[in-house]
This record gives sequence, C-alpha cells and structure tokens, in this order.
Amino acid sequence: MATPKPNPNLNTLGLRQSLLAIENGECTAVDVINACFDRIEAREQQVGAWQYSLSREAFLDQYLSNEAFYQQSPLKGLPVGIKDIIDTKDMPTEMGSPIHKGRMPADDASCVTLIRAAGGIVLGKTVTTEFAYFKPGKTKNPADLERTPGGSSSGSAAAVADAMVPLALGSQTAASVIRPAAYCGAVGYVGSRGEFSLRGAQPLAQSLDSLGLLSRSVEDIELLRAVLLRQSDPLAQAEAVKPRRVLICQGEKVGETDPAMAAAINQAAVLLEAQGVEVVQFDDGEFLPQMVQHHQQIMGYEVARNLVVESQQSELLSEPLQELISSGLEMDRALYLESLNAAAVGGEKLWQRYADVDAILAPAAPGVAPLGHEKTGAPHMSRPWQAMGLPVISLPGLVDEAGLPLGVQLIGRAHDDDSLLALARWFEGVLASV
Repeated sequence: MATPKPNPNLNTLGLRQSLLAIENGECTAVDVINACFDRIEAREQQVGAWQYSLSREAFLDQYLSNEAFYQQSPLKGLPVGIKDIIDTKDMPTEMGSPIHKGRMPADDASCVTLIRAAGGIVLGKTVTTEFAYFKPGKTKNPADLERTPGGSSSGSAAAVADAMVPLALGSQTAASVIRPAAYCGAVGYVGSRGEFSLRGAQPLAQSLDSLGLLSRSVEDIELLRAVLLRQSDPLAQAEAVKPRRVLICQGEKVGETDPAMAAAINQAAVLLEAQGVEVVQFDDGEFLPQMVQHHQQIMGYEVARNLVVESQQSELLSEPLQELISSGLEMDRALYLESLNAAAVGGEKLWQRYADVDAILAPAAPGVAPLGHEKTGAPHMSRPWQAMGLPVISLPGLVDEAGLPLGVQLIGRAHDDDSLLALARWFEGVLASV
C-alpha cells in the first residue's frame, strides 16, 4: 500500500474530519500530528498560546512507543491542549502565577485521564490568566495580534482558532471559555453545572466553576464531551435539529453592547427567520442584570475563601485579584446566600417564563476583541447564564466590517445539553453559509 502524502492543510481539519481521513487512508495520524507542529512552529512565537508543550520528537516518541493502542483508540493519538489550571502529572501546572512556579501534580485531573484513556495525547499546557481571573498571560489573538484573546482560557482558544491543535480544554467561572472563543473565532462550550468532573482543576468559585471545551466545530465538541462522560460509543453522533422557536436576547438586556454586536444579533435573527424559525424577543429588562450582580457577589465571596493559601503571598497577586479577595472578605454572608439562592432558582424561573422556545440566542461578548493586551475584555455577557448553571455554546461565523469575529451564543435548559448541541450543529451550518 502506498504511503499517504502529507497534506499541508491537515491541521485545519476538525477532529472528526481527521479521524475520518485516517480511517479512509487519506492520511495517517502522524501526518495530522506533524501538521499541528508545523503550525505551532510557524505561529507560536507570534501568538503565544502555550505555557508548556512537547517537542515534535517527544510527541512522536510517545505515539510510536504505543502505536498499536493509539491506532485502535477513538482519538487515534491526536493532540489535545490542556489549560494550565488543570493538573497533568507529566507537565507543570502553574495556574498563571509565580506562586506555583514549577508545581508538578502527582496525578492527572480526571478529565485528562479520560482523554488519555481514549487515545488523546496531551500536546501541552495552554496559557491561562492568573488563577483563571483577569490578569492576562502572553497570548495574543490570532485573528488580530494587536487585540486581546480574552480570558482566562485564552491559550486554549487561540491554539484551537489558529489550527495548532484540533481541540482543547478550558474552564469557566464567569466568561472564560465563551468570551475567548468569541474573540478568537472558535467554538466554545460550557456544560450544565456539574456536567463534568472538576477533580484536579484549580477551584476559583465552586458554585460557578465549570469545565469548558474548545474546538473549531460543534461535532468535535460532541465527540470530546462523549469521551469525558465515558459514553460507550464516543463516535456516535445524533442528527442536527432545526429549532422551532428561538428567544433573542439583545445585548442591552444584559449590559453594555457595541453596535457591531447588536447588528450581529439582528443578523442572526434574520438568518433564523429565513430558515423558517420563529423568533421572539426577550422582554425583561431587569432579570439578567440582577443575575450579573448575583454572579459577581457569589464569585467574590467564594474566591476569597478558595485562595487562602495564595493570599498569604499577596505581594505576588495582581491588584485586580487582591481587590476581588478583599471585596469577598468584606461581604456579608447573608448577601452571599441571597445571591446563591437567587441563582439556584433563576434558571427554572427563566425557562418557566419562556417554556415554548427551544433555545436562547445572545451575544457571546460585548463586541469584537478590544485592542491591547493589558485587559481581557468584559465578562458580563456570560455572567447570568453561568450563575444559573445553564449550558451554553459560542459559535463563530459573523464578523464586523473589518472581518473580526463576533461570536454569538446559544443557551439551553439545564441538563439538556444534548438538545442544545444538536441545535447548535444545525445553526453552525446556517452561519457557515453567510
């Protein structure tokens, strides 16, 4: 049999596409691996997505030393990026802080163990902001190197969007997956609260923390999700589903929104209507800002109690993180409990009010990625949904006049993630036609 010729565009394929190409003999896993490393060598110096990464030789040694296993595995030995707040036993996990410089975990996080068992190889640790909060790392936005990639899963979003790796893990406490996915032009998914194990991931605010998945297609999110849920057939795929009715949430119902994003949401609504989907407008001007406030209060109170060890070296913490901890320590516990209770029932109230819609469409960020690298952008567009623990997925495809990504997000019912992803895959196809 002739050896397949490496395709220079292999790294632009999604995970499922790569697996299909390998199965059909159009390429080998080594071809895909080499394409990823070719892209990293060409772009990493500019983008800065990786905190630590294997060399090409080390990665291929790991693959070839157990090639029979990888060839029979669901993920075929293809590379995965892991956010640097998630423990890996063979690489440092430093959480974006000098406090944990050189920290080597004794074990992998549960999510990493599951990926390795399915035949994924950890290519490296992606850059995170300090303790997954606001202080940015070195990563730049691959869509425009002068702009922020967002935070805190900035390295994961940039590495995926720039085709260095087909998928990566992130985490979200406020907007740390959805916002960088929107800014960089990737797909970002955060499951219903508690959907995935967080064992081995640095906690920030336990009532809000979620594992996040980043890829370049919804179908790859579905595949990785199946691996993390230990489904017996992770390659099984449900049909895409066209929604009947979608609730349109204009950005102004949450907070400050740029005109370009407002236009993008209107464009998305028009696209849905053109496909025969009925759209209705979110008409409550107070509910979501209240959820933003509840989220902020929960986060401040819990961060102040999670980062106790780090607080003892406060001189090594950024000023924004010190301020968050101080505000959390000053907060009345009754106020925290009030917010915790409001968030716990918020999702149920929301879906009772809009029981006849299949999903909510909202901005994934206030606008395009802001210029500069000192800040990571505003997180308020994700705070309400995160507070309520609802599943969300950010989809690329719309752009501003300069061609910069304007991500939109679909929000679903708690613990009905399968339905949300089936709808998202359908809408992804609509956006691809723009």
